[in-house]
Amino acid sequence: METRLKNKKTKQNYTPLVLGAGIGSMLGSGIIVGLSATITVWQNGIGLTNTQVGILSGALTFAIAFGSLAAGKITKLLGLIRSFNLLNLFYAMGAVICVFANGFEMLLAGLIITGFASGADLPISLTVISHDAPDEKTSASLVSSTQIFWQIGVFMSYICSFVVSNMQGAMGARVVFAILAILAAITFVWRTTSPKFKQFHALGDEYRKNEKDLQQENVSIKNLLFGKDKHKYMGFFLCILIFYICWNLLANTWGQFQTFTLVKANASQSFATGAGIVLNIIGLLTTTLFASLAGSKHRNKAFVIGILIQFAAMVGMSAVGNSLWAIVICIGCYNFGNPMAGEAIYKVWTQESFPSETRASLQGFINGFSRLCCGLFAFITPALVLPETIKTTMIGFAGIVIISALAGFTMIKLQQKYHNKNA
Repeated sequence: METRLKNKKTKQNYTPLVLGAGIGSMLGSGIIVGLSATITVWQNGIGLTNTQVGILSGALTFAIAFGSLAAGKITKLLGLIRSFNLLNLFYAMGAVICVFANGFEMLLAGLIITGFASGADLPISLTVISHDAPDEKTSASLVSSTQIFWQIGVFMSYICSFVVSNMQGAMGARVVFAILAILAAITFVWRTTSPKFKQFHALGDEYRKNEKDLQQENVSIKNLLFGKDKHKYMGFFLCILIFYICWNLLANTWGQFQTFTLVKANASQSFATGAGIVLNIIGLLTTTLFASLAGSKHRNKAFVIGILIQFAAMVGMSAVGNSLWAIVICIGCYNFGNPMAGEAIYKVWTQESFPSETRASLQGFINGFSRLCCGLFAFITPALVLPETIKTTMIGFAGIVIISALAGFTMIKLQQKYHNKNA
């Protein structure tokens, strides 16, 4: 009991760090959902063609991917903490360009800048948390907590888009992006000037001095994955990569095309948007629940429950076809299981499995590569979720969940084999 209270107090001490890093996750989901929810507003307001709409959506996805891939290079160039401090400034600059965009080219430029900064910020923010945390158990709990902010960003974007939906021209979309720009600017100032953050970073340097990994100053990705411990680290890397790609294909599908799917199943636009808000509340609640379990012995049990619920949801949607309410219920079940066997545990696995100086690079690569896969998959997704094809598609998605589960279970076994904490 005393140990549990001590751990809870330790986590509470790091609440400002979780907030500062978590807002980066919130901005990341905010730009994705913010564009998705306002793209028709932009189209009507500044006269975009359907082709230009597709280019904007794809450009954002690929900008996020390339930002993630470049995270390691950015930290080597600027340093971990400096990168953490500066990225939100570039995000704000990109969002401001979008606010004042008067045509396709200007909007495209703003989205590329914002997406790149957002993609780089996520792995860097998580690495800062694991760097500053006093131990791996605290790190796991803090890292998983950032996923709550991702869900908040989704929810916030839906609400903002709904509130400004009746504004004339592109004004509603400009307001949404202005909110994102202001939030990013505030976060930049906070991260840069906060004495508390500087204290966390200094303590993190002291903690890491006592770690064997940091005594090896020139740990490279190549040496890590193909060196003397290649069986350990390559096993971790492949399991996490396969798991995250499979999970992200499904998560990205429902993140980008949930409203589209419901409308094609004869829902009204207001019903689809309202359902999206409710369904995301379910995800937020489960994410909060999992954050409390991420550093405990119950984490793997939660993973099993989550993956089984996701599989059942896909099979359920295959069985019900284009029945609107049945689809809504199945998506609700998916949103309930998804946080327990998804992004949050992927973040924890990555931060636990690799030396601290390689985490930003490896997580950036995994994030970026999976985003590239999602961007390519998005080209065919609309055709896959139409009423006449959704049954077959969901069978395929159930198969993807099985592959994701196998990778996840193998990862758990590897952690047990190599005596990682919390396994």
